[in-house]
Amino acid sequence: MTRNHPHPSRRTILGGGAAAALALAVGTAPTAAAAASATPAAPTGPATGPATAWPTEFPLADGFLPEGITIGARPYAYMGSRANGAVRRTDLRTGEGGTIYTGAPGTAAVGLKVDHDGLLYIAGGAGGTATVVDSRTGRLLTTYQLTDSAGCFVNDVILLGDRAWFTDSRDSVLHGVPRGRQGGGRQGEVRRLPLSGDWVQTPDVHNANGIVATPDGRGLIVVSSVPGRLYHVDLGTGRAIELALHGADDVANGDGLVRVGRTLYVVQNRLNLISVFALDRAVRSATLRRTITDPRFDVPTTAARWRDRLYLVNARFTSPQTPETTFNAVAVPL
Repeated sequence: MTRNHPHPSRRTILGGGAAAALALAVGTAPTAAAAASATPAAPTGPATGPATAWPTEFPLADGFLPEGITIGARPYAYMGSRANGAVRRTDLRTGEGGTIYTGAPGTAAVGLKVDHDGLLYIAGGAGGTATVVDSRTGRLLTTYQLTDSAGCFVNDVILLGDRAWFTDSRDSVLHGVPRGRQGGGRQGEVRRLPLSGDWVQTPDVHNANGIVATPDGRGLIVVSSVPGRLYHVDLGTGRAIELALHGADDVANGDGLVRVGRTLYVVQNRLNLISVFALDRAVRSATLRRTITDPRFDVPTTAARWRDRLYLVNARFTSPQTPETTFNAVAVPL
């Protein structure tokens, strides 16, 4: 996810001390433990009723400042806030939901992914962190300080193998955090994977952003927002090969990625557009098949799939980012 303009200054994450300029957007929050006790755990039963009857738009709290969204094995969307790192869970069947993790002043929840074991991995933006939260209880399990650099922006995350891989939009490196309740629930060794090969790092803009696994699960696909390129990254070496694009000059403002088989959905935030590409078998090229847009799009940043829909959050970067600004999430057909 990217705003493509200077991001807020870095604040201390682990202590949750200094208040962020946008923290008032969600008001004074209770502790994470209190939020967890006040919010019932997600039901474990199967989804019922046709998805076509489910709502395709639902509101978020005023001033929530959403940017990331993830959906796991059950029909619940988890959305992160740039205001103070809070996470909201919404039932896709009803559009109803509430806060499961309140975050802390001075933190952010940018990209996020929920695992099959209920662990939620959260990219901390300018704080340079990766946070692991139990999505069932709202309990904070651990926070990894991925980088001490003041010029970082830990942006998005994908789960692959035994690690959660995080992008840093301000550095040519990926961070691999141990995955699982034994690895992700306590401090462990973080793997640092420098990007090489065709990778081009442009100063003073957002580079590495959305990230997904390749169809064979052996590598990663990363989008660089500026000037808008797709790369196939080798997990062993970090060598990046730029994908040849057919039918499109670039993927400018490329943000969240969703892959279904060899179909790649690229959210292009400020263009209010999703470009749909067909990947070749070797993941060396991508051919534009169609685009998706919707009048409800208002700078969508990331997307998550449930059945035959994509769910997106509108970050509204071109609107005032105040405690009174309204926000929502919308769904469109695949």
